[in-house]
Amino acid sequence: MSAPGDRELETLRVVLATTNRGKLADFRLLFQGSGIDLVSPADVGVTLDVEETGETFLENALLKARAHVAATGLPALADDSGLVAHVLGDEPGVRSARYAGEPSDDHANNRVLIEKLRDVADRRASFICALALVLPDGHEITAEGRCDGRIIDEERGANGFGYDSIFFRDDLGCTFGEATREEKNARSHRGSAARALLEHLRQERIAGC
Repeated sequence: MSAPGDRELETLRVVLATTNRGKLADFRLLFQGSGIDLVSPADVGVTLDVEETGETFLENALLKARAHVAATGLPALADDSGLVAHVLGDEPGVRSARYAGEPSDDHANNRVLIEKLRDVADRRASFICALALVLPDGHEITAEGRCDGRIIDEERGANGFGYDSIFFRDDLGCTFGEATREEKNARSHRGSAARALLEHLRQERIAGC
């Protein structure tokens, strides 16, 4: 995905604050052609376990990005994302990765959510993503994205990760776990947040010219 507009961003090496290979692959595809070169913490010799104490996705994204800037001296991009089931008062929310407890287990999380929604008619749910790009000079740029769908009562598809295999999109006719990475990124919360962040970056660059 290229950044919108006619001007290209200067190449910027950025640490993506995650050890999740699925997220790294998603974001590398989303930022392809944008001028942002995403590297993993392992690529720069850093291993961090940042405690996510925030009450919102954005607070947690900022905590992770700030910690990786401090550890590497490089710009850092972090996301915090998760699923909210509306009938459950937006659970699992910021607890999405550890909904079934420690250690984090995608299949266990899916089973817990399916069980809580058993015999419930309202299956509406949304994926939420908060992105934070923090620069070494302290400048911070944030963006959020959202996509809507519904929860089904069985896992389908081996693509993706997290709740992808039980998150069904009517426009795709399948779950995110069955969709290709390109199909998912075109509609996903991460795709929406990445496009918004790149637009913020471009507008800031243009305003500074």
